[in-house]
Amino acid sequence: MFSEIKNRKLALLTDLYELLMMQGYFKIKNFKNKIAVFDVFYRKNPYGNGFCVFAGLSEIIDFIMNLKFDESDINYLKKTKLFCDDFLDYLKSFKWSGSVYSFLEGSIINKKEPILKIIAPIIEAQLIESAVLSIFNHETMVATKAYRICKAADGKAVMEFGLRRAHSIDSSIYGAKAAIIAGCVGTSNVLTAKMYDLTPMGTQAHSWIMSFDSEYAAFYEFAKIYPNMCILLVDTYDTLNSGIPNAIKVFKKMKEENIKLTKYGIRIDSGDLAYLSCEARKILDKEGFSDALICVSNDLDENLIMSLNMQGAKIDLYGVGTKLITCYPDGSLGGVYKMSAISNGKSFEPKIKISENSEKITNPGNKEVYRIWDKNGNMIADLITLCDEEIDINKDLELFDPIEPWKKLYLKAFEYSIEKMLKPIIIDGKLVYCDISLEEKNKYFNSVKEKFTENQLRLINPKEYYVDLSKKLYDLKLNMLYNYKDN
Repeated sequence: MFSEIKNRKLALLTDLYELLMMQGYFKIKNFKNKIAVFDVFYRKNPYGNGFCVFAGLSEIIDFIMNLKFDESDINYLKKTKLFCDDFLDYLKSFKWSGSVYSFLEGSIINKKEPILKIIAPIIEAQLIESAVLSIFNHETMVATKAYRICKAADGKAVMEFGLRRAHSIDSSIYGAKAAIIAGCVGTSNVLTAKMYDLTPMGTQAHSWIMSFDSEYAAFYEFAKIYPNMCILLVDTYDTLNSGIPNAIKVFKKMKEENIKLTKYGIRIDSGDLAYLSCEARKILDKEGFSDALICVSNDLDENLIMSLNMQGAKIDLYGVGTKLITCYPDGSLGGVYKMSAISNGKSFEPKIKISENSEKITNPGNKEVYRIWDKNGNMIADLITLCDEEIDINKDLELFDPIEPWKKLYLKAFEYSIEKMLKPIIIDGKLVYCDISLEEKNKYFNSVKEKFTENQLRLINPKEYYVDLSKKLYDLKLNMLYNYKDN
C-alpha cells in the first residue's frame, strides 16, 4: 500500500538548479534524450552505527509515478522569467519514462554503495534528485535510529510517540512509518496508523488527570471507558505516594465491578525512571498485579535505555518521541545523488566525480550490488560490480578492501551464495514492483538482521561489514583517476 503522497502536487518540490539544468539539457541539440545513470548513496553511517536501515522506497515510487506539472506550476515558472515557452510546453506533458532499481525497504545498507540506481533521460533524472534525497535521507535516518533504540530495549516493546516534536507534519507521518519498519511496535500518530492499516497506541496526558477533582477519579473514569488499554499516568503529582496507590485502588475497583482489564498498567513520564520503575514493580506485585505493565517515557534514546537496563529497571514498554523522530544527535544522513554513467549512443560511458576529499570520489559506471553469503547463510560482504560482469558461484571468488586492497578474502566455489540487491522497481516508466505492508517490511528487516553477526549489530564500536569493489570496477576507477583530462 502506497502513501497518500499521490494526492498532492509535488512537481515543484525540487531545487531551482534542477530546473535550470533541465532547461539547459532541453536547449542543447540531441542532449535531452541522452540516457544517464545516477546512484543514490551516503558517505557515513550515523550515530556510530555500523550500517543503516533503508526506508522511503514507497514514497519515492509515489513521487516519481505521480510527477505532473499542472497549470498553476507552469504559470508560476513563467512568472520567474527564467524559462522559455518551449521548455514550459515540454513540462506540460512531462511524464516519467525512466527506470529505477533499488534495495528493498527494511534492507540493511552501508555507506558508498548505490541504494537506488536511476536510469533515465538525463532531463528526467535531474528533476527527481532533490525530492528523492529528501525522502531517502529522512526515512533512512529515522529507521536507523529506531533500530538502535529497539536494540537497546533488548526485547521490550518500543512505541513511537514523536508527532508533536517532529520537524514537520510529513516528517511525523513518514518518520513513524520508518520507525515501525525498524522495530517499533506501533505509533501514537493516528494518521500514520490509518495510512498503513495499524492500530494506534497511546495512554493519556497530564491534562486528563488535572481536569478532575482527584487523581483517583481521573483514573477510575478512564479505566471504565478504556478497559482494553488502561495505562494510567501516575506522575502528575507524586508517583509513589499518590499515583501508584490510586492506580492500584482503581485496578481493585475494576475487579469488584467485574470489569476485566485486558491490557493495563502505569506510565511514568518523569523522575528517576530506574528507581521509580523498580519501586512500582514491587508495589504492583505485592498487591497482586504482577501482570500490570510499566511504561516509561521522557526524552528516551538508546543511551538512556541502555543505562536503565544496566540499573536493573523494571520496564515493559518504552514510549520514545523527540530523540527518535528528530534523529538526535545526528541531524542528517547526507545521502547524495551522483551521475555514474551517460550514454554515448551505443553504450554507457562511465563518469567519475573527483575531489580533493577522497571520501567524495565516486565509483564510476553502470553498476550492480551483490550481497555475498557464506554456506550457512550468514552475511560476508557486499560487492559492487559493473553490470556487464557475472559472478559464477561455481568458481572461487576473491574479495578485497578498496581502501586497503592488500586485505583480501578468498571464497571457494560452492561455499558462498549471492543475491542481487538492486531490484527492478520502475522499468521504462512502468511500475513493476508490488509494494508490501508495513508489517511485512518489518518482518523482512528482522529476517535480514538475523543473518548478521552480533559484532555487526552491536551499538557501540560495531564491526562494520565490508563493501568491496570488483577488480574490474576498481581498475576502471583507478584508471579514470590517474588519466583524467579535461577535454
